[in-house]
Amino acid sequence: MELIIRNTTSQPIYEQIVSQIKAQILSGTLTPGEALPSIRSLAKDLRISVITTKRAYDELEAQGLLNTVAGKGCFVAEKNLELIREQRLRDLEAHLSAAVEAAKSCALSKEELINMLRILSEEE
Repeated sequence: MELIIRNTTSQPIYEQIVSQIKAQILSGTLTPGEALPSIRSLAKDLRISVITTKRAYDELEAQGLLNTVAGKGCFVAEKNLELIREQRLRDLEAHLSAAVEAAKSCALSKEELINMLRILSEEE
């Protein structure tokens, strides 16, 4: 598992860890049942606090992406397709909200925005 921590961003380190592990789980890079590095090991590799790593793992577990087994470690949870779909829909909604705001700032009409979306989806 490869994680890159950037000190030049305003995003907290634990959020960087959460977003990168989450992306690897959703893309299939990390597979269900796969063990993640221990909290201490990851903290040492990234040269960060154990508390920061624990917070990231706790957040991923709260989102249903990790399971913690006492004495054995943290593992990627079995994929819940509905959970993944819901997360992707929330992400899409956030991106579309940003697109609507950008369109408003350009005085783009609703019809023009919809037409632009149609054109972009046909190019794929």
